[in-house]
Amino acid sequence: MSSHIPISQVDPTAPTPQNTPLTHAPIAQGLSRPTVPDITEDNEPEEEEPVSGSAMQHAMLGLVQGKLADLVGKSSGYIESLPVEVKRSVEALKGVQVKQIELQNQYKRECLELERKYLELQKPLYDRRQAIVSGAAPPTPEEIAAGEAQSQKDDPEYTPLPSDSTAASAIPEFWLTALRNHLGLAELITDRDAAALKHLTDIRVSYLPTTDAKPGFKLQFFFSPNEFFENDMLEKTYLYQEEVGYSGDFMYDRAIGTEIKWKEDKDLTKEFEIKKQRNKNTNRTRLVRKARPTESFFNFFSPPTPPTDETIEAGEIDEDELEEIEEKLEIDYQIGEDIKEKIVPRAVDYFTGKALEFEDIDEDDDDFEDLDSDEDDDEDRFEEEDDSDSDGDVPARRRGPPKGRGGAAANNVNPEECKQQ
Repeated sequence: MSSHIPISQVDPTAPTPQNTPLTHAPIAQGLSRPTVPDITEDNEPEEEEPVSGSAMQHAMLGLVQGKLADLVGKSSGYIESLPVEVKRSVEALKGVQVKQIELQNQYKRECLELERKYLELQKPLYDRRQAIVSGAAPPTPEEIAAGEAQSQKDDPEYTPLPSDSTAASAIPEFWLTALRNHLGLAELITDRDAAALKHLTDIRVSYLPTTDAKPGFKLQFFFSPNEFFENDMLEKTYLYQEEVGYSGDFMYDRAIGTEIKWKEDKDLTKEFEIKKQRNKNTNRTRLVRKARPTESFFNFFSPPTPPTDETIEAGEIDEDELEEIEEKLEIDYQIGEDIKEKIVPRAVDYFTGKALEFEDIDEDDDDFEDLDSDEDDDEDRFEEEDDSDSDGDVPARRRGPPKGRGGAAANNVNPEECKQQ
């Protein structure tokens, strides 16, 4: 039997129980917050000292979220109390909405087709960019003039370059610098990763056919021959769900990454240690070389796996683990979107640092976090001793650029150049 909740006990800004979703999509969760009702004099707490507006908002937000959590999945009894004729009308509205959503799906797929069309139109320009970056072709006087006109528009004090040479000249570490000048990606790139990413020659985007059950896009990272892995191209595919979500946009479903063929002892997603182990029975010691996951940009190609509905319903994943997985999924999707929408089309702006002017540097530093997962050591009859020896052939663990805004850019671009841009 449905419980009746008096209207006076329900926050007027909260969704009704009938419309409150039981679960949130991984990407939608956390991107919006319930509004906080105005605090009237009747509701103000009586305290001797004034409470800051921020503290009051957090307190009220907690109350609202707690109340919403209690209402999720529960009915107020209103729908059940309606006459049968009215209930039939409600069901009819749902039928009308089904057709509306079908049109919305068709519209969004046509939008993807339009994006694909203009991506194809831009392909010759991306080919030209690659030729200039690699030094395969010299820039034309017209291209240089157009670029300098843009520089003067951005900075009236810009000084034109000498025009006595138009020889081809490769731009060193172009893509590594561009990636490091993205505030989120900079925190994923370690010093060890940089040695491999110096061989990154191009990044391209392509769309999956919209006739597929699940639309999506691919990111392709091209590399010159290097000492780390055998692949000449690493790929990451992002799939959307078949139908649009409540936001009216396609929702992220999952991602698939390329298996990296690491050369011997060159796996940047692992670090190796030499441990002393003592036999509990014979008291003899031995040296064991162990690998464990470590921070690396290349973990990007091993995306987190969304839990299945069966796993969740069976209770095999607790609430904290589910929240952690959803957060990693959201971060992984956001990185892919930023590479597709920002890095690839605006690569030169990220290389010069100009793009930093348009980044929200006041956002939370924890927007991006490591995608590594901890792994328990294998159990055997040997126990590890406290002291350990480092393998001389194995580089010590190095962390990426320090957290904070602009730290990574300073390692790659002259601050004065950023200011001029």
